[in-house]
Amino acid sequence: MLALRPAPSWDLTALLNAADARAELAARNLWLARLLEWLRHPASQEELRSGATLLPVLRLKHLLNVLERNPAHAQAVTQLLNSIWRDLDASGLFADVGFAPRVALWAEFQHRLQQRLLPRTADTRDLAELFGLLFPERSDEQWLLALDEALLLRLGALLNPALPAAAEHAAVDAAPQWREAMLRGLTVLVSSVRAAGLSGPLRRRMSPDLLADQPFEQLAGACDGLILALQSGDAARSAQALQLLRALLDVCQRAASSVPEHLEAFGVSVDIVFAVEQMLARIERIEALLDCLGAEHHPRELARLLAGLVRVGHERRSIRTLFSHHYSLLARKVAERSAETGEHYITRSREDYRQMLRHAAGGGAIIAGTTFAKFMVMALGLTAFWAGFWSGVNYAASFVIIHLLHWTVATKQPAMTAPAMAAKLQHINTPAGLNSFVDEVAHLLRSQIAGILGNLAVVAPVVLAVQGLSQVLTGTPLVGKESAEYVLHSLSLLGPSPLFAAFTGVLLFASSLIAGWVENWFVLHRVEAAIGWNPGLIARLGQARAQRWAAWWRGNVSGLAANISLGLMLGLAPALLSFVGLPIEVRHVTLSTGQLAAAVGTLGFEVLQQPAFWWCVAGIALTGVLNLGVSFYLALRVALRSRGIQLADQALLRRSIWQRFREQPRSFFLPPKD
Repeated sequence: MLALRPAPSWDLTALLNAADARAELAARNLWLARLLEWLRHPASQEELRSGATLLPVLRLKHLLNVLERNPAHAQAVTQLLNSIWRDLDASGLFADVGFAPRVALWAEFQHRLQQRLLPRTADTRDLAELFGLLFPERSDEQWLLALDEALLLRLGALLNPALPAAAEHAAVDAAPQWREAMLRGLTVLVSSVRAAGLSGPLRRRMSPDLLADQPFEQLAGACDGLILALQSGDAARSAQALQLLRALLDVCQRAASSVPEHLEAFGVSVDIVFAVEQMLARIERIEALLDCLGAEHHPRELARLLAGLVRVGHERRSIRTLFSHHYSLLARKVAERSAETGEHYITRSREDYRQMLRHAAGGGAIIAGTTFAKFMVMALGLTAFWAGFWSGVNYAASFVIIHLLHWTVATKQPAMTAPAMAAKLQHINTPAGLNSFVDEVAHLLRSQIAGILGNLAVVAPVVLAVQGLSQVLTGTPLVGKESAEYVLHSLSLLGPSPLFAAFTGVLLFASSLIAGWVENWFVLHRVEAAIGWNPGLIARLGQARAQRWAAWWRGNVSGLAANISLGLMLGLAPALLSFVGLPIEVRHVTLSTGQLAAAVGTLGFEVLQQPAFWWCVAGIALTGVLNLGVSFYLALRVALRSRGIQLADQALLRRSIWQRFREQPRSFFLPPKD
């Protein structure tokens, strides 16, 4: 074993000389923080040359050796540490560290943000608050776990030198000093678990079978019985009380774990998910306290408990972990609801393919009207915000009409179909699952092509026909020459159109998230039941009509939310971003095609001979790819992450898709023969 002398040695000497049990509490707390800082300060050159690891453990051994050789310093340090323990409220260390003061996600976010921004102070009487100052490094967990039994016993003798003598006399209570604080913390934790389990939002979502014996109601009595048994010193009685409390905690844990099953069927609430996580964490902490209270070797279990407190204390400071963990279930539910919708956008037979073409053609006809309405809004000369607002209303109204007529806009498909694809990725570890996924890729690509062809094959001829009809009837086209020339300039591939098209893909993805969130909210708050069984609505509409109205909203709330949000974002996002100096516009492949067709109808077919026209055609082609690709990629990422899927072998997927393309290229573009 290496006998290392921590450097610089005068720091330890200065610390030991400064130990004063009569100082004010803040000064004593600061002394303890500096002592722990000395334990983990960077290695000296001597230590680096020796290759020593876990320096805090070696330095702690050195500290104990120094104190054992200097009784005066040992007495001063012992008195100071005991005075700190006496003046601090230690129960919060076991009951509060790692838990939110209020069981609400946004309240916890504010608390974590405050912890990150405000400096910590040693002027406190709460050991839970001081704990973060004493152990600010994540590595503290490692060296606490590395403390061996002999070192823990030496440390315990320093903190409580009366223990060896007390153990020789049965009349003297030799219980460790931390037991009373731990029992108070146990009471607080059990009370919190009991209150959470009896709260309405969680109780209604737990399994009725697991609540049949009222385990949460029995927790308080079982905890009080254990505390009385431990204080009486009756080992048999303590073991029996400990067994009862552990059995109740097991049932409570299973009951809390049953809540997500209810959420899967009836909607997700992040606050409920957060409350469940807090309850499960408290049950885990209670089990750790019971391990300490019932263990024969208290120092080892206590060191393990402190290491766990260091870990959860640092985990609780992370804002990113808070949201990524608690929003994963919501993301999954949103993705699953999008997957249910996305299945309708995937064609698997020739009849599905023909139906997709018909629906896309109908959507293209509506978008033709949207194109002219867009030019009319621009001709009014409104301010940027109101021009964007009425453009958004125009888009939203068109998309809603397409939705209600059960027609299709091709660019909405990717964000909805990506979660359905993610579901298939769960089974690619088998040859059959891999082939099924490749089949789905072919179906999806074919469906996207059908949707775009149907949209563009109708929107361009309809716009040209309307322009020609206006020329015949009134002598002028509906779209002016100045607007037409602006279209040729703005849609060109040589300009920023690719960037705008990618941004539009982000908006398409965002609308799918909004749709999933709104539908989840609709289900979570049982709006369907409120509409179908509301006495006032039934009195006005009749029960049968109220039920049909409720079913209609349940079937259309997601589509309405997606279309309205997408339309408003397409209109308002450029106006709002330009207000902050970001001149970003939107480029939607179907709308852009309609605008280019309107420009041709105004400028005449001679424009086909100009390079600017063909640069616009190339820009529209790339716009379609970016609209579809960006929205699909983002939706697929969210779906994969929410399901916890890791694509370990992406090369295998690429090889399988490429092999299918070489062997059956037709399947990616045309439907299979009946």
